[in-house]
Amino acid sequence: MTTARDIMHPGAQCIGAEQNLAEAARMMRDMGVGALPICGEDQKLKGIITDRDIIVRCIAEGRDPAATKASELGGHLHCVRAGDGIDTVLQKMEQHQIRRIPVIDGDRLVGMISEADLAMGHREGNRLTDQQIVDFMDSVYMKR
Repeated sequence: MTTARDIMHPGAQCIGAEQNLAEAARMMRDMGVGALPICGEDQKLKGIITDRDIIVRCIAEGRDPAATKASELGGHLHCVRAGDGIDTVLQKMEQHQIRRIPVIDGDRLVGMISEADLAMGHREGNRLTDQQIVDFMDSVYMKR
């Protein structure tokens, strides 16, 4: 069985809950990612922030990204466990119409899965069927 650990991008870097959104934006730029998990001082996952959150929920509302903490905009957290099967990963991403999902082992963040990781897993062989890819894309992109 293919698990979340098999397809995740390991070693996800967190933004601290008390760090500001300007720092989050720079981290996203430097790492070439569109989302960052938010971790507290205990290094436990507290939320996730996306580039879209920064634009729509901070800048567009006239807030100062340098004065807004990541924890203020961290959206509702959906995650999967490292041992969860690919069907569980797809179900959660489809159900909540999300394109990225953190992977935890116990209570620690161990990686992230993005739509690109799903596609790469597909190219690496036998991890996802063509129909699973089509269903995922229909669910996440067509239902909005």
